[in-house]
Amino acid sequence: MAGARPRSDIGARLLGLGAAPAPDLTSELGSRSFLPVPEGEISIDDPRAADVRELLERHLEFANLHSPPEDIHALDVDGLVDPAVTFFSFRLKGELLGVGALKQLEGRHAEVKSMHTAHGARGRGIGRAMLAHLIGVARDRGFRRLSLETGSMSGFAPARSLYASAGFRPCGPFGDYGPSPNSSFMTLPLNDRDLRR
Repeated sequence: MAGARPRSDIGARLLGLGAAPAPDLTSELGSRSFLPVPEGEISIDDPRAADVRELLERHLEFANLHSPPEDIHALDVDGLVDPAVTFFSFRLKGELLGVGALKQLEGRHAEVKSMHTAHGARGRGIGRAMLAHLIGVARDRGFRRLSLETGSMSGFAPARSLYASAGFRPCGPFGDYGPSPNSSFMTLPLNDRDLRR
């Protein structure tokens, strides 16, 4: 396009496009200098890619192991190619280490979906980096609130802890979800006006 300025990696991240270095976690999640900042690149990816499909199968296996069938809300590949969903991967030198997605709901409300880190890459801050990226993209796209559903069982405790550390707080069911003892719903206001509600 004539006159268009090239996007930097940071600009691409802010638009939710292209590739970007793992985000500066202190800007999204507060000044926690003890947190590891992983090397790697977060970018929009195709959930139909072979290595992504394999990691998503692990994600669904985990959901099936820890949740009753009626309360499994993890998206499969078909759900992740929905136009309302933007799917991201975390890669280091091409190796897929984690995934996450942002789903547009009604109005200026979005949902975190499909957060999963490869088993051998856990404990390196990849999930935290992906979550920070999703929060940043949601803010930059003008969403006012970011919500999520995760399991209430012990297997999901690390996920709930991660989300709480990023400022997510318990909330009621949203979107198409109904109340369930097997679900924990959490939400994060994305501007000061919402924080006062």
